[in-house]
Amino acid sequence: MSQQPQASSMIISNPGVLALIQDIGRIGQHRIGLTVGGPMDPFSFHWANHLCGNDEGATAIELSIGGFVSEFTQDTQIALTGAVSDIKLNGKSVPMWHTLSVKAGDVLKVGFASEGCRIYLAVQGGFPITPQFGSTATVVREAIGGINGHALAKGSVIPLSTWQPRPNLMMPEMYRPSYQLKKPLRVVLGYQEASFSDFDKAHFFSSDYTVSERMDRMGYRLTGPMCRSSISSMLSEGICHGAIQLPPDGQPIVLLNDRQTIGGYPKMGAMIARDTARLAQMTQGKTVTFEAITIQEAHAINLLSRHHESKIKLKSTD
Repeated sequence: MSQQPQASSMIISNPGVLALIQDIGRIGQHRIGLTVGGPMDPFSFHWANHLCGNDEGATAIELSIGGFVSEFTQDTQIALTGAVSDIKLNGKSVPMWHTLSVKAGDVLKVGFASEGCRIYLAVQGGFPITPQFGSTATVVREAIGGINGHALAKGSVIPLSTWQPRPNLMMPEMYRPSYQLKKPLRVVLGYQEASFSDFDKAHFFSSDYTVSERMDRMGYRLTGPMCRSSISSMLSEGICHGAIQLPPDGQPIVLLNDRQTIGGYPKMGAMIARDTARLAQMTQGKTVTFEAITIQEAHAINLLSRHHESKIKLKSTD
């Protein structure tokens, strides 16, 4: 439903495939049945905010696939990161991973992604959206967060924060992610891995799996060699981000940000967050493989990645 424009706002002309208000996520609410939400690709989300001078968890917009069009009613600065897309401001192509100065009346068009599928749009100061249960993250299934718990629609009016002139910045290309890499997705085995035979585990970690059409913010269903557990039934239990469930058909489901808080299928283990972000940038038909690592290796990967990211220096384009 359309809203009345405000003096300082962004008006959505076309939301594209799926446009969601997101912040860092609704942390610590599983106990009351609320999932986390938040950005599927935290690296791109955080750097969109950094380019605008925001805290890394400031409220931004996650665009899936693209096709988004909006108009600004005040001057501000924006940044777009994530999946490779053709970005136009007033019909002129502008770069991603850059701070962009926009004027009142400017029109932003985000084309469809050619590599990856999640694009992040941040504005200076973040979008001032009222939190629900400690977060602005939109989870459509729970009708919570964002604007009335729904995806953005044609005519949606998003308020903007007060704007102050600041330098335009860019992230050097050497630090930007590539969505064509085909490295294995790393998995920490869980306690139910003993219910899978040695043959099934060897098959799982040596086979190719394909992203099916059933891929969304709740999880990615993959297709490939069957892998079945000896557990025929189990009580539902809490599910972590990245958990790999194996339902009776033997086809893995990797659970992501908008997953349910409990589930009753056996799990091979959990994918590390660095790699769920990579998976979340994949579209139907992409091929993935898995690699088993220890919890100690997972901690080391995370610490080393954080160290490398702390060395990233944005450059001025003014």
